[in-house]
Amino acid sequence: MPRLAFFDLDGTLADRQSALGDALTRLCRSHALSPDAEQWLRTELADRATASDFARLREAFGLEVSAADLWQEYVDLMAAAVTCRPEVLEGLARLRAAAWTIGVVTNGAGDIQRAKLTGTGLADLVDGVAASGDLEIRKPDRRLFELGARRCGVTLADGGWMVGDNPTGDIGGGQQAGLRTIWLRGRPWPDELAAPHHVVDDVTDAITILLAETE
Repeated sequence: MPRLAFFDLDGTLADRQSALGDALTRLCRSHALSPDAEQWLRTELADRATASDFARLREAFGLEVSAADLWQEYVDLMAAAVTCRPEVLEGLARLRAAAWTIGVVTNGAGDIQRAKLTGTGLADLVDGVAASGDLEIRKPDRRLFELGARRCGVTLADGGWMVGDNPTGDIGGGQQAGLRTIWLRGRPWPDELAAPHHVVDDVTDAITILLAETE
C-alpha cells in the first residue's frame, strides 16, 4: 500500500511567526514606512498574507511603490527569513527513505508558500504541494487535499495521514478527506471536533509515529 503523509507548512514544518517579524521589519525599513503602516501590516498579516494585502496597504497609506513590487519584496524576504529545523528535514528524509510519499497542504498564496519551501530546503523532500491560492479554496475543504494527492501521484482512496497545528483546517480537514490525523497541540481545541488519532508537542514526534507505522 502507498504510504502518504500530508504536512501543514506554517507552524508545523516551518516557523512563520519569527520569519514574519524579521521580514516586516526589513520591508518597512527599506521603504521608510510610518509606524502606523508597520502596525497595520503586522496586524493584517498576522495569520496569512496575499498580494491584495499590499494593494490595500498602498491605498491606505498613499505609497508610491507598486503593490506588485511590495508583494514580491515581501515574498523574497519571507523566503530568506523562514526556517525549518535540521531535525525536521532529517525526519522527512527518513520518511522518504522508508518509501513514504510526502505532500504539503497549506493555506496561503502559492508563490509565497513555494518560496518558503525552497528557502527552507523542504522543496527537495516533498513530492507534491497544494496551496489554497492554487484553487482559491482553503482547508478544511476536501478539494485541497484531493489536489495534494494528485500532485503527489496518489489518491485519497488509498488513505494516509495529515499532520498539522490547526484543529479545524488540518485535523478537521484531514478527517473529512478520510485521513488519519496527528495534531501539534497549541491552539484551542473546538468541542465539536472529533479527536485526532495522535496528539504531539513537536512535528518530529509525529514523524516518529509515522516511521513506526512502517516497521
